[in-house]
Amino acid sequence: MELIKDKEFGGERPLFAARNLRLENVTIHAGESALKACANIEADSCTFEGKYPFWHVDGFRINRCLFTPGARAALWYSRNCVMTDTQVDAPKMFREMDGITLRGVDIPDAQETLWHCSNVDIEKARIENADYLFMHSSNIRIKDYLQKGNYSFQYCRNVEIRDAHIDSKDAFWGTENVTIYDSEINGEYLGWHSRRLRLVRCRISGTQPLCYCKDLVMEDCTMAPDCDLAFEDTEVEATILSAITSIKNPQKGVIRCKSVGEVIIDENSKAKDPVKIVTEE
Repeated sequence: MELIKDKEFGGERPLFAARNLRLENVTIHAGESALKACANIEADSCTFEGKYPFWHVDGFRINRCLFTPGARAALWYSRNCVMTDTQVDAPKMFREMDGITLRGVDIPDAQETLWHCSNVDIEKARIENADYLFMHSSNIRIKDYLQKGNYSFQYCRNVEIRDAHIDSKDAFWGTENVTIYDSEINGEYLGWHSRRLRLVRCRISGTQPLCYCKDLVMEDCTMAPDCDLAFEDTEVEATILSAITSIKNPQKGVIRCKSVGEVIIDENSKAKDPVKIVTEE
């Protein structure tokens, strides 16, 4: 593998189509597409300042690097990326990629990041300003994760999340096959129009959660007092360890909880059979 160390590059495509290349303490200054159409690239302790540095790349490892705000849209249309202990200050990262592993990565400006990606494995990540994160992505595994940003995980499929704290309005809309363990999810309108969403030992807050869901399962979860008007037009099997402020027009299933402040069944209910609500009272 060729080694480039302690160098600086700028302009357009300075390392275009490189193969089997290791970069150490290299700075990519303003310009475009520094490592476009490359394969088998390693970058250690490097700084990326120019736009689109890794497009159409097959096989690359990025360790202890910095992507400045100028390195926007840095990783697109690529495969087999491993990124560790890296600071990503650039927006719109990771588009249409297959095979992403992130460990110890901080992304403080994650708007429109991780779109149309598959086979994503994330651990010990901190992600903020993450509006529209993970749009239309699939086969995602996440652990030890902190996220702040709205409209996340929309239309995702095959997702497993553990030990996470997610602050996100409109999270998990239109998803399929999502399971979340031992996590806190805060935000309005959680999980609307989802199919096969499973929440295990989770704590949720925010108005009108879990409406219009099919095959929703909740196991030993808690719901904050602001979780009102829950389960509208939803098929649900739930065990809730707390009180529920209000339930509106559930469609089918069983809800077990400590107590319910109000059950609302109005002319808009689509339920053919009454939903069974079991309380400790």
